Amino acid sequence: MFDKPEAVAEIPTGPVPVPERVRELTGGRELVPIWVNGLGGLTFRDMGGPGNASASYVKWVAAGTPELDLAEEANRLGWARAQGAAVPEVLSHGADEAGSWLITRALEAASAVEPQWIAEPAIAARAIGAGLRVLHDTLPVDECPFEWGIPARIEQFEERVASGESPGDWHRAYRNFTVAEARRRLHDAPDPDRLVVCHGDACAPNTLLDAAGNFAAHVDLGSLGVADRWADLAVAAWSIDWNHGPGFDTLVYEGYGIDADPERIAYYRLLWDLG
Repeated sequence: MFDKPEAVAEIPTGPVPVPERVRELTGGRELVPIWVNGLGGLTFRDMGGPGNASASYVKWVAAGTPELDLAEEANRLGWARAQGAAVPEVLSHGADEAGSWLITRALEAASAVEPQWIAEPAIAARAIGAGLRVLHDTLPVDECPFEWGIPARIEQFEERVASGESPGDWHRAYRNFTVAEARRRLHDAPDPDRLVVCHGDACAPNTLLDAAGNFAAHVDLGSLGVADRWADLAVAAWSIDWNHGPGFDTLVYEGYGIDADPERIAYYRLLWDLG
């Protein structure tokens, strides 16, 4: 059986309590829970209503979850949209003592992990690759104020180790490494292939497809920043394995228009899991 990372995000299969602040922000309307991430962040769909004709999505993160900074995500979405990227419009965001929220306008598109695209993995894989190529070709590296570079991500690895994390907490592919071996590999990074403005979380759920199965938009850009394009590509193709089953990862590269690069794929998957 294919082993996906632990604490992954997923579509909820049962009821999800709506935080009180989210109820207030949406006027008490009925909300549909559509996503729960590995750190407990929630996303709801608000179909709108009188005085709020547009449907929207509401992301919520409880206070004390520094890994999920919705204000920073709002900043990145606003910047990327201003540069012409296909991303949602931010309607509002804020925070109080209970948590933080981000509300974006709904798009006429569906996540690549919705049932119709889980049933069409080849279409989803190619669209994910094509979408990353559009993003990478659209956003201007020289004007990007955000970084997603290797040194900061290695610092996160060191923080995790210092907090008591051990190789037993890592993906199965890396559990035979010692901390020293993992550290050595992380510091032995390949030269950049092409610096781009990366999505930063290019997993399959964060690509939206139109009704014909073409790339439509990207969501969840909280880590967007400049990095080698393989930092996105390696994880996007890995995510196809987690979400759609093995055997379709090469179609992500095909959709992007690039041949697989085993050295960079191996490095950026290790960095993703440990950093």
